[in-house]
Amino acid sequence: MASGMHAARRRAAQLLRVLCAAGALLGFGPGAASAQTGAPVAGAAALSEPAVVVFGAASLTDVLAEVARAFTSRPTALPGTGAVHIPVRNSFAASSVLAKQIEAGAPAEVFLSADTDWMDYLQKRQLLRAGTRRDLLGNRLVLIAPAASSARVVLAPHVDLTAALAGGRLATGDPDSVPVGRYAQAALTRLGVWEQIAPRLVRAENVRSALEYVARGEATLGIVYRTDALAEKRVRVVDVFPADTHPPIVYPVALTSGAGERAAAFEDFLATDVAREIFARYGFEVLPLRTSRSGSP
Repeated sequence: MASGMHAARRRAAQLLRVLCAAGALLGFGPGAASAQTGAPVAGAAALSEPAVVVFGAASLTDVLAEVARAFTSRPTALPGTGAVHIPVRNSFAASSVLAKQIEAGAPAEVFLSADTDWMDYLQKRQLLRAGTRRDLLGNRLVLIAPAASSARVVLAPHVDLTAALAGGRLATGDPDSVPVGRYAQAALTRLGVWEQIAPRLVRAENVRSALEYVARGEATLGIVYRTDALAEKRVRVVDVFPADTHPPIVYPVALTSGAGERAAAFEDFLATDVAREIFARYGFEVLPLRTSRSGSP
C-alpha cells in the first residue's frame, strides 16, 4: 500500500513538472522567463531572424549551447532569403519532460533525446517529420563521488555498493521516466544489486540535478553520464559501468512535424565536421552518419 502511494505521488509530481515546464516554455505562468536558454546571436542581423527552438536532454546543456553559437555565427543559405544568421533558442530538461511538452503542443522544432524510448514515444504519435530521425551521439554510464571523497568501487557483479554508501544516498535520474535512471537501473540489475540500492536512491528529475546532488555532497555516490562528470570539477569518476550492463546510450535527433526550413538547416549542421568536433571535445561518442533504424515514422 505504502509503495503504491509513493509511486502515485511520484507520477503526480512528474505530471505537475511537465505542465509547469510547458506553460513556462509557451510564455505563461511562473518561470516563463527562466525556462528558456539560448545561444548569443551573431550581430543585429540575427536578432531579426526567427529563432530555431531546440529541445535537448539535460546532459546536452553545455555542448548544445556551444553548437548553437557556432551555427548562429555562420551564415546559412535559405531559399528566397539568401544567407542569414539564424538564432537558436535551447530548452533543456529530462527527455521525458521534453517529449511530454512536445506532445502537449510546445513549439519545439528539433528534439534531441538521451535515449531512443522517448523519441519512439513521439514517433508513434506521428509528431516527428518523416525521414529526419538519426542517431547522433553515444555516451558512457559512470559512478561518481564528490571530488574530495575517498570512495573506491570496482563495478563488478554483486559489488557491495551499500558499504560504499556508508549510510548515504545514491543520486541518479528517476528510473520511472528519466533515461539516465533507466540505464542505472538496468546496470545495477545486471550487477545483481538493484534491490539493495533502490531504497537508497535520490530520484532526480534529470541527470544534471543528480550531478548537483553529488557535487554539493548531498549524495555519497551518483550515476550519471561520463560527459556530465567531465563538466563538473566538484565530482570525480569512481568507475565506468561495463557497456554490457545496460542498453547502448544513444542520443537520437529529429525534426518535429511543425519544423521549418531553419530547423532543418540546424539539424543538418549537427552532422558537419564543426559540430562533430565540438561534440567530441565534450566527451561524446560521435556516431556514424546514417538515418536510424526507426527513421521513417
